[in-house]
Amino acid sequence: MSRFLGPIRQLGFVVPDIEAAMAHWTQVMGVGPFFYNPQVPIEDYTYDGRSYTPHNSVALANAGYIQVELIQCRNDVPSCYKEFTDAGHQGLQHTAYWTEDYDRDLAAMQDQGFAVRMSGKVGENGRFAYFDRQDHPGTCIELSEVKGPKGRMFAMIREASEGWDGSDPVRPFPDLRAI
Repeated sequence: MSRFLGPIRQLGFVVPDIEAAMAHWTQVMGVGPFFYNPQVPIEDYTYDGRSYTPHNSVALANAGYIQVELIQCRNDVPSCYKEFTDAGHQGLQHTAYWTEDYDRDLAAMQDQGFAVRMSGKVGENGRFAYFDRQDHPGTCIELSEVKGPKGRMFAMIREASEGWDGSDPVRPFPDLRAI
């Protein structure tokens, strides 16, 4: 349990080849199934206060309570992910905390000296923020709002992982407008 926002709910890995990473996690680690989106629909995206249009591929699966997120940047838009790989890193880039009271938890983090470096929204009530204060080189904290469709999708992904038999290891992301 974190003293900041409760339990860590997601480990985010930035990878150079998301298809190879999904194969490794499903075949070697036994984690899956992955729900894959080749271009995540991120709205209101900012990095260092400037707006951009990122093209990121993302795959999500659960290993019990923890969600594994695989991320591959498909363009050169500035981001915490690109900053991570430009520094020569690959692998664990962030730990995420999930919240249903985003405004409260964002204010709490900022009160503790954390500043938002990257932010945006995935679906209704699906805001996220990555903070620039680091205690470990290359790894940062994400705050992710999960009270809307994104939260329902995360619950569906966890349910799919329970008792997963290895079949159909890569599945498409559901349409957030439909859940």
